[in-house]
Amino acid sequence: MVDAPRAPGFVLMTADTVGGVFSYAIELARALAARGVRTALATLGAPLSAPQREAAGRVPGLELFESAFRLEWMDDPWDDVARSGEWLLELEERLRPDVVHLSGYAHGALGFRAPRLVVAHSCVLSWWAAVLGEEAPPRFDRYRREVARGLAAASAVVAPTRAMLDALARHHGALPWAARALVIPNAAAPERFPPRTKEAFILAIGRLWDQAKNVAALGEVAAHLPWPIRVAGSDVHPDGGARPLAALERLGVLSPPEIAAALARAAIYAHPARYEPFGLSVLEAALAGCSLVLGDLPSLREIWGDAALYVDPADTAALRRALQALIDDPGARQAIASRARARALAFSPARMAQGYLRLYGELLARGPAASPSPALQAASPATEAP
Repeated sequence: MVDAPRAPGFVLMTADTVGGVFSYAIELARALAARGVRTALATLGAPLSAPQREAAGRVPGLELFESAFRLEWMDDPWDDVARSGEWLLELEERLRPDVVHLSGYAHGALGFRAPRLVVAHSCVLSWWAAVLGEEAPPRFDRYRREVARGLAAASAVVAPTRAMLDALARHHGALPWAARALVIPNAAAPERFPPRTKEAFILAIGRLWDQAKNVAALGEVAAHLPWPIRVAGSDVHPDGGARPLAALERLGVLSPPEIAAALARAAIYAHPARYEPFGLSVLEAALAGCSLVLGDLPSLREIWGDAALYVDPADTAALRRALQALIDDPGARQAIASRARARALAFSPARMAQGYLRLYGELLARGPAASPSPALQAASPATEAP
């Protein structure tokens, strides 16, 4: 007989510091803390930036454990992946968390004492297919094997959209992990992104070096628009090298309060992505009252429905027309922004934490080899917003 689900008191969570996963982890840890759950956050990929360290310091009870081990999607990472796995096992042995919450795949195959869930934030194989239009080359065969092992061993697999789960199944095979998979959308706190009086500029935020973000398309259309396009984020790849960003106004790497201030002023948020499993920056932009122009991707349509304009990421002429149409029509711009904010409010930290707490409770009731029950899978938070 299965015990009734119980809430965890302590979660060991991993996060890379290179992209939006860190913001996701901080948001979830903060929401869990409000429900009496402590989090130990183990970071990988690169040293914490000053704003990241400051954000972590504001989460009640958060224990921070830093590393700079290379991530599984980076070039030649496997020695570091093995060392970081040993480090995580040592942390678990010392901290004795109730649940291990992994923001990567390979470590899902480790012999943790506690139930472990793997969260599919992204995937090299689906990135390669979406961005470069072909299957990832043989040099990623080791990555394929490690991801498959991690998924197979996980007590549960979570993704922020149904589209991301579908992509994972398409590129890595759906069995045996698909029976243990569910959708829990990401979240952002609306009080941190209050709308302000809008100004005549277009904003984009993210990893500017990542071809998936398609910032180059914004560079191609910028000279043909009456409003400037401003971009924030790093243009230096973790493995070295920078991407030129002609015709765009560079804001550099902004702190979270600076990002919120920029979003509050921007009238339009442009994200003509070629690949996007969720799009946390889009959620933040919608909360801040921006009108959205997005890449026409299943994940983004799943989240935003009729609350955005969508463009083919390969069609810069369509991107220019969509941006110009919103510049020319303040009424349409406001209508789209209002619909987007209404949908964004449904993706709250409280809702995200509730989804994870239900899953944690199921896994704890079933032990280290746990799987989420069919009832929990059926009730997993959908990405359809009101």
